[in-house]
Amino acid sequence: MSVSDEQARALLSEGEIEIQGLFTDASNYTFAVVVAREDERATAVYKPQRGERTLWDFPVGTLHLREVAAYEVSRALGWDIVPPTVVRDGPHGPGSMQLFVEADPQEQYFTLMPARAAEFRVVAAFDVVVNNADRKAGHCLLESGGTRLWAIDHGVCFHADPKLRTVIWDFAGESLPGSVVLDLERFVAMREGGDCLAQLLSPEEIDAVYARASALLAAGTFPDPPADRRPYPWPPV
Repeated sequence: MSVSDEQARALLSEGEIEIQGLFTDASNYTFAVVVAREDERATAVYKPQRGERTLWDFPVGTLHLREVAAYEVSRALGWDIVPPTVVRDGPHGPGSMQLFVEADPQEQYFTLMPARAAEFRVVAAFDVVVNNADRKAGHCLLESGGTRLWAIDHGVCFHADPKLRTVIWDFAGESLPGSVVLDLERFVAMREGGDCLAQLLSPEEIDAVYARASALLAAGTFPDPPADRRPYPWPPV
């Protein structure tokens, strides 16, 4: 992405929105839009609250807020693996607005491993902290014309109960990388990102974020797949 994080957030928050079309393969109503302000212009992904599918285990109307919370946690950890994402009012009401990542749709977790294993270890740790219930292989994108790896689609994260479902179990039992440990320690000690999360998640869910990060630190290793529930999303890609 050619713009800075701060520029992207300002554009997503303040730019004029023009809908380009609907992503027909998405579980919830998801729109491709162009946001423009003066001479700035970017493609974004708009997920309105009113288009969210009702789920039995997540509070109604909160999925777009979880998308933004994932961005805030990624940023607070210093990992910056989630594209800039904000809450704003759009043509179909309030929702999340995320900078679109141009990527080769043929490239995903299964094709990018093991060459990018170091980056996927960060994604795996992130998914534990945010309790990602749906990490599909196709939610990992390699930016076109670049080398940066991004993680998207975090609407079903942050439940207070264990929900981790992911395709990234290759590192189960491995020790956490030293850099990941340092970032988690800082995140837990400072409760970084907490102020932003207060506008997006319930107090119970916020406490659970830091509890999971602390538990991951205490374990010192990536978790094994749970034996008491389905550990993989479907479909896997």
